[in-house]
Formats: sequence, structure tokens, C-alpha cells
Amino acid sequence: MENDERPKSFIRNLIDEDLAEKRYPAVLTRFPPEPNGYLHIGHAKSICLNFTLARDYGGRCNMRFDDTNPVREDVEYVDSILEDVRWLGFDWGEHLHYASDYFDRLYECALALIKSGHAYVCDLSPEEVREYRGTLTEPGRESPWRNRGVDENLDLFARMKNGEFAEGAKFLRARIDMASPNLNMRDPALYRIKRAPHHRTGDKWVVYPMYDYTHCISDAIEGVSHSVCTLEFEDHRPLYDWVLEKLDWPRPRPRQIEFARLNLEHTLMSKRKLLQLVRERRVSGWDDPRLPTLAALRRRGVTPEAVRLFCERIGVAKKDSWIELEWLERAVRDDLNPRVKRVMAVVDPLKVVLENLNTEEALVFQAPYFPDEPGRMGHRDVPLTREIYIERDDFMLSPSKDFFRLAPGRQARLRWGGFIRCREAAVDSEGRVVELRAVFQPEPFEQEPGERRPAVIHWVSANKSVPAEVRLYDRLLKAPRPAGDLESELNPDSLVVRSGARLEKSLASAEPGERYQFERLGYFYLEPGSPPDAPVYNRIVTLKDGWARTAKAARTPPGNAGGPRGEKRAGTGRKPPGQPEPEKPEK
Repeated sequence: MENDERPKSFIRNLIDEDLAEKRYPAVLTRFPPEPNGYLHIGHAKSICLNFTLARDYGGRCNMRFDDTNPVREDVEYVDSILEDVRWLGFDWGEHLHYASDYFDRLYECALALIKSGHAYVCDLSPEEVREYRGTLTEPGRESPWRNRGVDENLDLFARMKNGEFAEGAKFLRARIDMASPNLNMRDPALYRIKRAPHHRTGDKWVVYPMYDYTHCISDAIEGVSHSVCTLEFEDHRPLYDWVLEKLDWPRPRPRQIEFARLNLEHTLMSKRKLLQLVRERRVSGWDDPRLPTLAALRRRGVTPEAVRLFCERIGVAKKDSWIELEWLERAVRDDLNPRVKRVMAVVDPLKVVLENLNTEEALVFQAPYFPDEPGRMGHRDVPLTREIYIERDDFMLSPSKDFFRLAPGRQARLRWGGFIRCREAAVDSEGRVVELRAVFQPEPFEQEPGERRPAVIHWVSANKSVPAEVRLYDRLLKAPRPAGDLESELNPDSLVVRSGARLEKSLASAEPGERYQFERLGYFYLEPGSPPDAPVYNRIVTLKDGWARTAKAARTPPGNAGGPRGEKRAGTGRKPPGQPEPEKPEK
């Protein structure tokens, strides 16, 4: 890596050491998802890490599916994962692999372990396995079938493969140490019976290898140098190395390196819980923009550049911690701010009649798309007509002391379009303001005694605006970190639909997939597939963080370098609160 100015991390330091000692001829990584759900922002961290490491060291990153559990897997998930990785900007070229590519080889390796006395067929039920396993403080007990002979084990395993036994009746185990302090080394399962068709191999197999057994062999077959995975697999590393050692696999063997998974506040990073939301129809699907899946972020309007920027900023760490959602939102804003046009839209319209303008009259104002750079990307015409819409919360019938926008008798400045003074408000039988009567003039009105400087509000013409549906997406969870009860944790305001929104005239020619900043409201995305006469805009992110809980939140990137090896420590400006929710490790 010549002229590499990237900050070092502990992973890069380890790779540098390996290359300096000539342990590996080149760097080869892999991204190995299980096709049992859609990828989320946590997987993006792993994708970016594995592909950029390979790129920066002039190596290669393989794309490999861990498709060893046909009960939970689906071609839909395979296709979505490939689309997500491509969307992030990464390409595996010809190196797309599946664990199922190696099923024959994996079976031969299992036979070799049986023949060398390192594996046996066990008849314990799942309940008995848990009983025999022991605890963190007590050793486990050996299975009554642990000392079966090699010939008997070979015969039973062949009969398992031929479908002679029911699911759960038998399974293949490694013979290691039932007293090991590492529970993963207490004779773990290597193969189990699954009577389910596989999405690639059909009904050929009724025995399927376990992940821990499959992964190390798949890495070794492909010549992976550095098997970079999340911290949950740290205690699995001895088993990773044990399998390759007992198979006497040729060197160099892959080196497993663990880093902290991404735990993002105000959302769920568990595929199991995300699947629960989808199945219970609490969301519209895996791509519901409230979810942290990459499909959802894409539908919401987040760009792949923003996701990559976020992953780069948070860096990699050796210890689990939580990242404030603000860091993702900030990356999205920083990505969109220099590239998207500024326009006006009113999501909750309140009609204002300008009494001193006639119905045919239309004043046209010119507004730049980039107010700070008026010459950039030109301008658009903004028509002012007798009837306009303003945002409902820009008016208050009986204003409080801290409300400085429009009210009866007050004036306000229209963004790009002169000044109005409210004369009266019409109220319906329920006390709701339904219409304002006002007068307009290009210059400020004479200020009343004690009147403050006019506030600036946005607006659109009533009869020259574009009707639209605006979906205001917000945080999925009310609390920063999930505690277990989804029913009480879901934010009831995570989606607010404004079907009567009005957009300025220039957006009549907007193309699906375009992004805009609605001034004062946030960044929005015209959802592909929405009809031209009924456009749907998704709010990508607000203009600023309205959920900030404390001014102590660090304003330096959470992946600041530190430590004796220069590793990055991902934090939130507070002391890390501890471990994330327990769950099966995600590859």
C-alpha cells in the first residue's frame, strides 16, 4: 500500500505484520452472509471493511453465502444481498461462492475426522445435549456414545446421509474436551439432519454442516488469508483453528480476526427481531424506510456514499459499544448537503388569502437552487398568487411568548417573496384555524410598537403548486437501546403521512429517484414507482438532530484513533454502557 494515508486500525496493523513476516502471499478476505434475511447497516460495516481491506492491500474479497440451513434460507434473500453489496459500490467479479459449493468436500472432511477419531455420531436429544453441556462454572459430561468405534461412526454417518434417521435422532459431534472452559469446545455439533430442500442442491442432502465447521474449511478452500468477523466469534476461534489442525490442512491457514459489531441506537440490529416486525406486519416489509436494512435505507433515499462515509467515520474497535443514530444522520446530511437542490414544500398546508392581490395576478420571483452559491445550477421561478399555503405550525392564533412567526396582526417574510401581514383568521366549529386573511407588499410593513423583526416562513402558491404525499419517517424505537418488549418500545410516530402536501411548481418535472432539500423541513426523496400525478416523497433525514439528549455528545468522529496499536475505539462521547442484546452471532 503506497502512500496510504488512511488512519491505522488494529486489523491493518495485524495484516501489516503478517505481510512483513511473509505469512501470506497476498490479502484475501471474504464477506459471508447467511441468506436468511435482508442485510442491515451493521452488515454494511463488515462489507465495507472486508472489501476495502482487500482493495487497499491489492488483494481480493470473495462473496460467499453461508447457505447451510435450508429451513431459514431463500433465493429472495440471496438476490437482495447481492443487490445490496453492489449498491454499496463493491464488486466480487468472478468470485461468487456458496458454502453449498463445498458440500461434497465438507462431507469428505467429516469422514476424515471420524477416521482419525476426532468426530463421532451422538444420539442425545437437544434437551439432553443442553443438560450434558455443563455451565460456565461446571464441566460438561461425556455423551454415552462418545466412545463409539470408528467403523460404527462411519456406518451411522453414512446412514444419516442416506436419510435413514429422523431429524434430531442423531448428529455428528467433534470429540474435543467436555471440561473445556470454552463451551464452544465441549464436543460441538458438526452435522445435523435437516429434511428440507436446499435452494441450490435440492433434495440431494439430508445432512447439513454447522456454521463453525463449514466456515473455516470454506475459508481454507478459497485461500482466505484474513477471516475478519464480528466479536461474537472470538470464543469460536479455537474451534476454527482446531478443525483445520485436525484435518492437517496445508499452510498458510486463514487467520481469524474479530472486531466489534455495530450497535446503533434507536433501531434494531437483530435479524430475528426485524423478521418479527415483517411477519407481524408492523412494517410494510424488509424495505420499510423505518428499518435499518440497506433495502430500507435505499428506499428512504439514503445514498451508498453516505453509508460508506458513516462506516469510515465510526471505524473499527475491539470492544462492543453503542453508536448514536446521530452519527448516521450526520453522514447522510454531509453527503446530501452539497449535492441536492433547495426547494419549498408545505407538508401541512394552511391557506392564506392575500386580499390585495386579484385572482388573475401572479407575481413571479426568482429563487436560486443553492442560496449560498446563487450561480450554481441556476434558479427557478416561484409564482405568488392571491391564495398561498403556509405551514400550519408557522401560525398561532394566540401566540406564546416564545412563538415568533405569524399570528393575527403580525407580519412575516415570505421566503424569496416579500412580506405579508395577517389580518384575521377563520376558525371552524371545533376551533381549528381553516384560513387566514392577509395583505401583501414587497417591502416590510411598518413595525408595530414592540413588534419583533419578521420571521421567515416558506410557502407555495395554492393553484400553481404540485399535490403530493409526504411521508415523514422518524426513529424506529423510542428509547436509545432495546430492552426486549417490542410492543412498548416502538415509536408510534415513526411514520406520519401527509397526503395533502403541496410542492412548489418547479417539482412538477421532478424525476423518480431525485432528492431535494425542502427548506426548513429536511431532505426528501421522490420514491421510484410513485405515479407522476400522485408523487410520494420520503423524508430521508431532518435538517438537524431534534433528538439530541445532551450537549456532552462528542463532536469528534466516534472512531478516533487510540491505544497502543492505534486501534480505533468506537464510542459516543460517553462511557460505553456494556454489551448489546444477546443473540446468535451474525456472520
